[in-house]
Amino acid sequence: MSDKFARYPSLSGKTVFITGGASGIGAKIVSAFAAQGAKVGFVDLDADGAQALADATDGTVAWEKADLRDIPALQAAFGRLKAKLGPAQILVNNAARDDRHDWREVSPEYWDERQSTNLRHMFFAIQAVAPDMIDGGGGSIINMGSNSWWEAGGNMPAYTTAKAAVHGLTRTMARDLGGHRIRVNTVVPGWVMTERQKELWANPEALEKHRDRQCLPDLIEPVYLARMVLFLASDDAAMCTANNYMVEAGSI
Repeated sequence: MSDKFARYPSLSGKTVFITGGASGIGAKIVSAFAAQGAKVGFVDLDADGAQALADATDGTVAWEKADLRDIPALQAAFGRLKAKLGPAQILVNNAARDDRHDWREVSPEYWDERQSTNLRHMFFAIQAVAPDMIDGGGGSIINMGSNSWWEAGGNMPAYTTAKAAVHGLTRTMARDLGGHRIRVNTVVPGWVMTERQKELWANPEALEKHRDRQCLPDLIEPVYLARMVLFLASDDAAMCTANNYMVEAGSI
């Protein structure tokens, strides 16, 4: 762990479940919790990427393969992680895909698949872990949103609609679970320079245009999303719930 970043003693020994942990922002979140001494388990469909990450962390994290669009498969994967690590005290709903699509070409089937990929599993992940958090006296749930809809971004209406709905999910579940001392928050990334973004969309023209939108001149690296997630999971954020926490360099 970089010596310029904070260590959170309250995270040591905590059990953390993360969706979509094999690559991108999710992989940074997995590594960041492992560096804090947490017991980390993640779920992903990418078996090769998941195993590579587990190997890179010297086998200190557990993972299970599941297609999160298949809710029984997600529930079963969480059950296996619980058997390995114990009940989740922290949940990070990270998994999503920002595939571009033309609104003219969206079918009902594609729309439903996009909601399953980017939204539906978040609720059922919460439903799966919340009873154990209640029994344990509290917990922290972090849902990953997106600033794409705040910016009125185009070319992906099914994605931006799902991500806008994440904020509604966060606020209503914060109310439903708050009496059990379970905190629910949304982290809102800007344009984060994951390998996927670099490969598909981060050409020089697009980057220059985006820099002009940001208040800060630097591009956003995945590590800064992981740092915000750590803070919200820690006891330092004990009075933070039902809110959005922006990591977008002032681009809205």
